[in-house]
Amino acid sequence: MVMAKLALLSVSNKDGLADFAQALVNQHGYKLLSTGGTARLLAESGLPVTEVGEHTGFPEMMEGRVKTLHPKIHGGLLCRRDKQEHLDQAAANGIDLIDLVVVNLYPFEETVAKPDVTFEEAIENIDIGGPSMLRSAAKNHDSVTVVCDPADYDGVLAAMGDDSAISALRRKLALKVFQRTGSYDTAIAEYLAAQKDEPDMASLSGFPEKLELSYDKAQVLRYGENPHQQAALYGTFHEHFEQLQGKALSYNNILDITSATFLIGDFEKATVGILKHTNPCGVASADTLEDAWEMAYVTDRQAPFGGIIIVNQTLGAGLAEKIAGIFTEVIIAPRFSDEALAILKKKKNLRLMIAKAGLGADSLQEVRTVIGGVLLQDRNKTLGNQADFKVVTKRQPTAEEWASMVFGWKICKHVKSNAIVYCRGEQTLGIGAGQMARVDSSRIAVWKAGEAKLDLNGSIVASEALFPFADGLIAAADAGATCAIQPGGSLRDEEVIAAADKRGMAMVFTGIRHFKH
Repeated sequence: MVMAKLALLSVSNKDGLADFAQALVNQHGYKLLSTGGTARLLAESGLPVTEVGEHTGFPEMMEGRVKTLHPKIHGGLLCRRDKQEHLDQAAANGIDLIDLVVVNLYPFEETVAKPDVTFEEAIENIDIGGPSMLRSAAKNHDSVTVVCDPADYDGVLAAMGDDSAISALRRKLALKVFQRTGSYDTAIAEYLAAQKDEPDMASLSGFPEKLELSYDKAQVLRYGENPHQQAALYGTFHEHFEQLQGKALSYNNILDITSATFLIGDFEKATVGILKHTNPCGVASADTLEDAWEMAYVTDRQAPFGGIIIVNQTLGAGLAEKIAGIFTEVIIAPRFSDEALAILKKKKNLRLMIAKAGLGADSLQEVRTVIGGVLLQDRNKTLGNQADFKVVTKRQPTAEEWASMVFGWKICKHVKSNAIVYCRGEQTLGIGAGQMARVDSSRIAVWKAGEAKLDLNGSIVASEALFPFADGLIAAADAGATCAIQPGGSLRDEEVIAAADKRGMAMVFTGIRHFKH
């Protein structure tokens, strides 16, 4: 049976879809499947499109609640192309393989943000078919390209025709899907949990009345944070990482690796992160990892000594040569080239780790022990939507300042509070972490930049929590920052804004705080 090259498109946000679909059909020979309003848009754009109901032989029903939940859809998404048994079953059941999926979800978050939203309206904006299709496609990303964000349309088209490029992109897109569906489910759970007139939804929100934790012992560690403390590792950590060489992981290594992996997960462009004691010390994104390394390393040349280096692309020989002479505890990458391994394996104690795709659902919540029990919370995955950020000063940020602020905002989420991060472009210039006063964190960050001989003039400053007083903002301006990003919400916001205006700074309030204790 000849399998037609099929693309399934079903979106809530239709921005850019018609142009993307035109390119799929006219340049890459795709046939289109679609539903409802998306199908109408494609047809009105002059594109041949088959309704999902016609494809499955089963009509939409129950006001559209049931339309894509069908074996001909999910079989087409989940069929493994490398297993003849799967292919035979698909052929026997008349299931055409689906090669590309474009789905973005009902706008649940936007719906429940409306002040007059009803409970019924909120419930009807819970997408069922969309997350199901996204997850099926993402699970089978070796063969299926899955797109949940219109911002990725151009990148997908650019990668088509290049097997290596599309394969690498599919994994990134799959990760993005699981991040999106995870945040979507969290938003639903949080909304339901907050409905006082509705039944208690504690279990659905992930915080049951009785917490039961059960993990198998994975490894007895040499010691804990210090040599006089005994320690052991429980759970599935080793399923998420493969150690290629080096000494056994220590308690502190495992903590650092976890922090580093969470950090790098916020970036898609070639990025290098250098961490020490779970804090980012230098981070940069660039066109290549080697360029990113130079920018990250210059932030703090002492930090890699005994620290952690993480990258989000294959670590090649060029970068391996640059870092081979530095004593570092752990290097983490999605993969290492053979040439890089040959260079780095000369350092027998150096721990080389491959980060496998995804951290698993057990990492979506954090558990910390306290006197008499534990604290459980959702992991901080939210960065916020730039479109929702508010410019509060007279001066608007430039496009370059916006890009730097978004970069710095990602970094400060991973820095211990109080956190201050200075950036220019996609490069950290100075990082201040963990001080009792925010102005002291700023002073440390400025001092660090000075030690590195990095000019802060024209930089941006990111603060993970509000500036409680104008002094922190003034210190940043005196250091050379022209723009600031922070949550806002202080009783003295007007004073801080006035200080920014007086110095010609632009300032953005995110409305989101990133405390990290």
